[in-house]
Amino acid sequence: MSLRQLPERQLLTPAPGPGRRLRVALLSTAAGVLLAVLWSFELVDKVIGDNVANTVLGHDAKATAITGTAAGLLFAFVSGFAGTFTACNIAMAASVGPMSQASGGHASAAPLRSLLRPVGWLALGMIAVSAGYGAIGVLLGDQLPQLSTDVVGGVPVRLIQSSVVFGVIGLALTYLGLAALGLLPDVFAHRPVARVVTMGALVGGFLIGRPYPMFNKLFHWAADTGNPLYGALAFTLQSLGNILLVTLIFAIVVVVSRGRFLRWMADPRRAAVVTGALLVALGIFTVVYWDVRLPARFGIGWFPTMPYN
Repeated sequence: MSLRQLPERQLLTPAPGPGRRLRVALLSTAAGVLLAVLWSFELVDKVIGDNVANTVLGHDAKATAITGTAAGLLFAFVSGFAGTFTACNIAMAASVGPMSQASGGHASAAPLRSLLRPVGWLALGMIAVSAGYGAIGVLLGDQLPQLSTDVVGGVPVRLIQSSVVFGVIGLALTYLGLAALGLLPDVFAHRPVARVVTMGALVGGFLIGRPYPMFNKLFHWAADTGNPLYGALAFTLQSLGNILLVTLIFAIVVVVSRGRFLRWMADPRRAAVVTGALLVALGIFTVVYWDVRLPARFGIGWFPTMPYN
């Protein structure tokens, strides 16, 4: 009997046993910790982020004042794109696995739908959170720790908010990863769309803790307008800029592979390993970076420091 004659269930990747799933989780955890140790915020924030924003806008993005609504909304999208690789956004790369599962696995029959469907669900969850926070942020303004210049115990209160928010998001990502690997109960079992929408909401939640200087500038501009609609629109554009690159990469992979990547990921056992590994690694990175490495910079605890940091 040829492979083409075998029942579909016999062509699936063998289900990973508990031992293999645990090894994937441990290796992913180690990768997340190592990434937190090696991470250079100077490289991603200033060398990459500032140069990208300055090049696209044609002027010094940080130093030039935002003049007018159109300029503010353009700055929102560009600064979001420039901040793609910052520590407060890189975890969005974990959405690739869930998006692949939510495509429906019909790339050969409807390639455009296979691309738009998961991206649309991701954007839905993301915009619901980012737009809502943008409106609320304008209404609350300086009452939010994120816009405060106060310091508590030597730590800026805006960074305390960052630590709390990203700690929660990192734990959520880690849980989703362990659940995808079958090591914890999976509330999204057989519900790939719900998983992607939730991932989108977590990506939108990045803005609630983001200390990125260009986002801080955008937030102050939005609050100064006093218009919740501007805040909602600006934060939505910031989030769309954040996911632009990963969306393009996802689309390129699907197109170049002629849908084979989506069909490869359609195997739930294989998808579980890829999705789980990404979520655990980036979830652990987020927790360690924001709740261990960041406090250590202010003398709270200890964390290894690389010479370039």
